[in-house]
Amino acid sequence: MSRRSLHIQKHTCSSCGYPAAKIRQYNWGEKAKRRKTTGTGRMRHMKGVPRRFKNGFQTGVPKDSRGPSKAE
Repeated sequence: MSRRSLHIQKHTCSSCGYPAAKIRQYNWGEKAKRRKTTGTGRMRHMKGVPRRFKNGFQTGVPKDSRGPSKAE
């Protein structure tokens, strides 16, 4: 069952506010905010952020696996 939240004349979703850049949320809808907030979904990106923060957001190849240095 799909939701019928997209208003045809307004061209706006009453649930999330699409096509606005930011997600629709109001402080009077406290329980609704709780249902939709970060952590209620998969968090494919956010799941690994604490680990990467702990290591200083390192990128690239580990120093050990680069092989012998070419500075001769």
